[in-house]
Amino acid sequence: MPDVIQGYAASAPGAQLELIRYEPGPLGPDQVEIKVESCGICHSDLSMLDNEWGITRYPFIGGHEVIGTICAVGSQVSARTVGQRVGLGWNSQSCLHCPQCLAGDQHLCSQVVGTITGRHGGFADYVRAQWIWTTPLPEQMDAASAGPLFCGGITVFNPALQFGVSPVARVGVIGIGGLGHMALKFLRSWGCEVVAFTSTPQKRDEALRLGAHQVVNSTDPDEMESLRGSLDFVLVTVNVSLDWSAIIATLAPKGRIHFVGATLEPVPVHIMQMIMAQASLSGSPTGSPSHIATMVKFATRHQIAPQVEYFPMSKINDAIEHLRAGKARYRIVLESDF
Repeated sequence: MPDVIQGYAASAPGAQLELIRYEPGPLGPDQVEIKVESCGICHSDLSMLDNEWGITRYPFIGGHEVIGTICAVGSQVSARTVGQRVGLGWNSQSCLHCPQCLAGDQHLCSQVVGTITGRHGGFADYVRAQWIWTTPLPEQMDAASAGPLFCGGITVFNPALQFGVSPVARVGVIGIGGLGHMALKFLRSWGCEVVAFTSTPQKRDEALRLGAHQVVNSTDPDEMESLRGSLDFVLVTVNVSLDWSAIIATLAPKGRIHFVGATLEPVPVHIMQMIMAQASLSGSPTGSPSHIATMVKFATRHQIAPQVEYFPMSKINDAIEHLRAGKARYRIVLESDF
């Protein structure tokens, strides 16, 4: 167990990341220490890097899609062992005694601690977490590409569990990007008939390859009208404003529009439109440890993996600029080269 951890940190909003060293202190009794093999980058890392949410502490080491091997365990940890390969996502600690934790909704704990909120994350050679938030990887899973499953993957998989999406449901996925491409894969394997919405017609063939049965241009009124009243569940993975009335109109009776993309502007809703269809609107963050474990089992069984591009961790600033420019197809994984 190292006395000093190395990581790539920003000293101010939007700053270039530079290698720093910090002393992590004693390992907590319920913690494990992970030697990082790889770590994904997602837009939440950029939001934290730029302090868009007003909660970033500097120096800031991001990284919350970690794959690595446990190299040390706390005195109270018996469910994880040294040498296990695990994944770590957005959250790294919860209280384990509140009503939400006791109900299995640890991700909704009022005291939940994000892996990169107020602490250092996985753009480093080592990272620590409460053991329950680490998920062992099956040997059959491709560890090199698995990191994004632990943030983006669980974000789009969790709603299917939370809301009992039927395997015979007709579902829509809005946005074919870092979240949306994984949603297409998961929902197709779930058994659903999948309709992909995109404003980029050039992505049609790609969406079909990723699992969509049908692709609709979300800016074409005629194509949108053809879906009226036909979708049981619509998953919104984008963070931009759209014609929400037209999208809600695609819902079948008792249909649901569900947000996992952090749309920053208010979403106007015509209540009569919702009432007459007995429709629902909802949102969710990532997921609980048990749901993450379920996702890992499902992804392994159906051979679902994110589509990733690789950079060495020493080229992290290049990788961040690649993501900022919207060039990632569709997730980025940093491979540790300390």
